[in-house]
Amino acid sequence: MSHGDEQDYSDYGGTGHTRTRLPDHDPYGGAPRRPTRSSSRGLITVVGVVVLLIAAIAFANRRDDSSHGNSPARSSQPQATSTAPTGAHPVNTKTAGIPSGFAQTEQGAESAAANYSVALGSTDMFNTAARHALVERLYTHDDVTARQSALDSVYASAKFLSNIGLTKDGTAPKGQTFISRVVPVGSKTTAFSKDSATVAVWYTSLFGLSGDASTNPVTESWFTTTYELKWVDNDWKVSDFQQKDGPVPVGRDQQASTAADMTKAVEEYGGFTYAR
Repeated sequence: MSHGDEQDYSDYGGTGHTRTRLPDHDPYGGAPRRPTRSSSRGLITVVGVVVLLIAAIAFANRRDDSSHGNSPARSSQPQATSTAPTGAHPVNTKTAGIPSGFAQTEQGAESAAANYSVALGSTDMFNTAARHALVERLYTHDDVTARQSALDSVYASAKFLSNIGLTKDGTAPKGQTFISRVVPVGSKTTAFSKDSATVAVWYTSLFGLSGDASTNPVTESWFTTTYELKWVDNDWKVSDFQQKDGPVPVGRDQQASTAADMTKAVEEYGGFTYAR
């Protein structure tokens, strides 16, 4: 199943894209959703930031002092490479617009799972032709037929589409923009052999309709999906998955953007693909 299907959609008549901490004021004209934090809590936050800043300065000065005289050997110091990115360069090939040709390694499996999460969480899943192409491309041959049928029963449902605010052909109403994006945060391999891999992808999801008339504004959710991958035709393919909520970070007191700003951002900022 795809990201769109794998998320628990119960809150939108079976959509589940409402697990997010809402802003103080509803940019779509609703009543305030929760009280403003107290000034004492804001003071605690400021003090915490100041303490962290002082600690950082002290650490920097200590590093400067240690460079003279009786400083310990360099080998005992943290190396700059300890926080450097890891992994090989991204793949440079694509099939039907999706990265392909991943290595038959743990990193290659993680790269595939992260990229596939992005594709399976996109608006293409709400278009019949595009969805069929994605499933053909990303799932094993043995799973394609059953998966297509299961996904079509969900995405072609007029009731389902209506509940999430889309027209019967899976598009946004006039004057609104449909947003469905997955942004992987991390991945890990929990099992691996040369012919199969189990990879968990932790990600945040943006889902909803931006526009002044939207009744389903764009919300943020967090999930972890564990993919069962098979090595087929010199690439990784999805055979199954399991999805769960979270881990979910604590939301900040940030004012939600207006519908116009959200629409502009989606139009101006393209989505990412991932290497690992």
